[in-house]
Amino acid sequence: MPQPGDRLAFMQAYNCQAAVDGKEQVIVAADVAQQTNDSRQAEPMLKQVESNLRAFPSKASMDAGYFSEDNVEALKKMAVEAFIPPERRKHGEVAPPAPRGRIPKGLSAKELARRKLSTIRGRTIYAQRKTIVEPVFGQIKQARGFRQFLLRGITKVKGEWSLICTTHNLLKLWRKMDAKAAFQAA
Repeated sequence: MPQPGDRLAFMQAYNCQAAVDGKEQVIVAADVAQQTNDSRQAEPMLKQVESNLRAFPSKASMDAGYFSEDNVEALKKMAVEAFIPPERRKHGEVAPPAPRGRIPKGLSAKELARRKLSTIRGRTIYAQRKTIVEPVFGQIKQARGFRQFLLRGITKVKGEWSLICTTHNLLKLWRKMDAKAAFQAA
């Protein structure tokens, strides 16, 4: 309990979201939430993807923070194949062997997700996150030096994040066009 004279601080914390195209690393949807847990963000992000692109993706690979039975069910209703681990795996932890045979009946959503991600197909698709979405956040944070918001308040922060994502996409487009021009000149 704070005592008289204690300095109290309010920490504004924002959770940035981005849905990224698997081919070109273009951000196709972006948002900011004030919840620390991503589990409520999967459905709104996919609805934003659908709004922006007029279609849902055929599959979505998300980190463990997005896992919930509600999200798995929501993605199923959208006809989006979910690749979401039900828990985090420690770096270097050996994955269980790929399952064989028919899927047993009566498995929970967590058990089904674990089984799916332990298959060769599931591992391959989920591993692509390392080359799709993770580099985007790395490029924004490390290469461009964006480590904190300059504005205050959720509305302004959403606008700032939208601007950061737009400039990311413009840089991708410019580099792609510049590479094509260099190739054609050679």
